[in-house]
Amino acid sequence: MEHPPTLSMSQGADPVRQAVEAILLVVDSPVSAHTLAQVLEVPTAQIASLLQELAADYDAAGRGFQLREVGQGWRLFTRPECAAFVERFVAESMVTRLTGAAMETLAVVAYRQPVTRSQIAAIRGVNVDGVMRTLLSRGLVHEQGSEPGTGAHYYCTTAYFLERMGLTSLQQLPPIVPHLRDIDGLEEQGAQAVDLRARTRVSEQAATCQQEPSGV
Repeated sequence: MEHPPTLSMSQGADPVRQAVEAILLVVDSPVSAHTLAQVLEVPTAQIASLLQELAADYDAAGRGFQLREVGQGWRLFTRPECAAFVERFVAESMVTRLTGAAMETLAVVAYRQPVTRSQIAAIRGVNVDGVMRTLLSRGLVHEQGSEPGTGAHYYCTTAYFLERMGLTSLQQLPPIVPHLRDIDGLEEQGAQAVDLRARTRVSEQAATCQQEPSGV
């Protein structure tokens, strides 16, 4: 039978304070003093007083984060004075985690949205199914409507994309759209290229068969 955790002293530190700080580091939404008190099995008034104390201590020490009461709960936030550095770090880390293919595909969506998957593939000249799944899973693009006639999904960038790139609107993107060629023409060329590659493979296979000696 699993026993509930118990608070214990660690090198003279206050175990309740330690536990509250540990929980605050992992919550993804504000947590109330009442909830913390229930988890730690201590009076709510004690937790409420401790949260106020922690907030004052962090401010007095000039830490890079703050403990703030938001609505009915408490949560750690980065200090406003550090916002520019945090935004730069987040934007750069996002770019380094995406492959070159993903960045190119994301750029096509950003500049030509709304755009279908086949149009993106025509512009890049390669299949983009895997890359699009990655961008969708990371919340950088999303489906928005469908193309009349074909029913193909249109893709657009998300508010999360703007946030990660440090932009407030798509109008802040560098003006490079004129350098992207016409989609309709690219789709036709893409289809011709696929057909040409297919016919080339068939010809190569036929030539190989003719060169192989007969087993009869």
